[in-house]
Amino acid sequence: MKARFTPALFAHAEAVLGEVLRFAHPADAVVSRYFREHRQLGHADRGFVAETVFAVLRRGRSIEARCAGRLSDRQRLLVTLALTRGWGLRELAPVLNANEQAWLEAARALPEAGLPPAVRCDLPDWLHARLLGQYPEAEVEQLAAALNRPAPLDLRVNTLKTNREQLLGELAAAGIEAVAGQWSSLAVRLADKPALAKHPLFLGGAFEVQDEGSQLLGLLVEARRGEMVVDFCAGAGGKTLLLGAQMRNTGRLYAFDVSEKRLANLKPRLARSGLSNVHPVRIEHERDLKIKRLAGKADRVLVDAPCSGLGTLRRNPDLKWRQDAAAIAELGAKQTAILDSAARLVRPGGRLVYATCSLLAEENEAVVTDFLARHPDFVLMPASTVLERQGIALPGDMLRLLPHRHDTDGFFAAVLEKRA
Repeated sequence: MKARFTPALFAHAEAVLGEVLRFAHPADAVVSRYFREHRQLGHADRGFVAETVFAVLRRGRSIEARCAGRLSDRQRLLVTLALTRGWGLRELAPVLNANEQAWLEAARALPEAGLPPAVRCDLPDWLHARLLGQYPEAEVEQLAAALNRPAPLDLRVNTLKTNREQLLGELAAAGIEAVAGQWSSLAVRLADKPALAKHPLFLGGAFEVQDEGSQLLGLLVEARRGEMVVDFCAGAGGKTLLLGAQMRNTGRLYAFDVSEKRLANLKPRLARSGLSNVHPVRIEHERDLKIKRLAGKADRVLVDAPCSGLGTLRRNPDLKWRQDAAAIAELGAKQTAILDSAARLVRPGGRLVYATCSLLAEENEAVVTDFLARHPDFVLMPASTVLERQGIALPGDMLRLLPHRHDTDGFFAAVLEKRA
């Protein structure tokens, strides 16, 4: 169902954009709060507001450069609709005044070719420079283009309740178009973004919303029946639920996190999933005594480390404007400390998986290389070998997922095995 474009709907988008561009809070949190305060907005209206505001965050730098000057929030929205959605004067007529028509036509006619590469890619200069240090310029442009497109909606099948073929059939019967994922055997990709929060299949625990790339991080753990497994930075528990299903609801699965709120958000998800082997534990920091009690006992530990989140720019485009080079350096020290602490939990012969949703080598390969240099009792296990056992053909000793190559969010993971 498509939203009806009206002055009132445009005013909602303008109000949300003004709040988001203050960068006081994450954009998704601002949008969610606004929708809670304006419950009269239907699903299609909310989709229009969110996607239009996020389009400004994605393409704002090149749009402002093309328009040669500082724009009002209203002008940002108008030119974004014109340039990213191809809307002309007819579509914009409900909100466009006579004085703006000539300005908008001129803005649409301005060429993009003369813009500096970082501006053309809609990236901050520091991030563009970092990516150029890792990839050829042509690939950075492909990566940026992929990051500037909205992400698809992926589901993860809960294998305790159903299987992928059955879920696809039930979705089709409900009029929801979906296909099997390309990489993960648990993934289902939807053709659109329907409202799912009250759908019987969701309420019954048949699936969770989870990017296909994120599912691969959980599959690298290869959690098994009866094991002791730790999700060291569990957050709201998307990967925790995957690990619990891998374990067939047996053994003990600890979900550690420093945030009481995030762990509270895990509880209703656990209830839907049917899992009873998960033990959520709030910790103060990575040296908490609750962690020390498990030293040398865990069969498998997943560290989905706090990171810049730059691999999720399709979903969280504000991050590229809220992060900076200094923050990346601070994160590296935190990631190293967390990985060192998590490593103490692993028994001889056990497995440690380090993962991020970052694109940057200093949060990824550099952290792992440094860890291995300081921990000779751990060795790198090729990620490709682990995935190949599960019928997934992705080359490389470490897993690197990129939206322009794999059509997932940007993820990194390394599988580390403790010598027996």
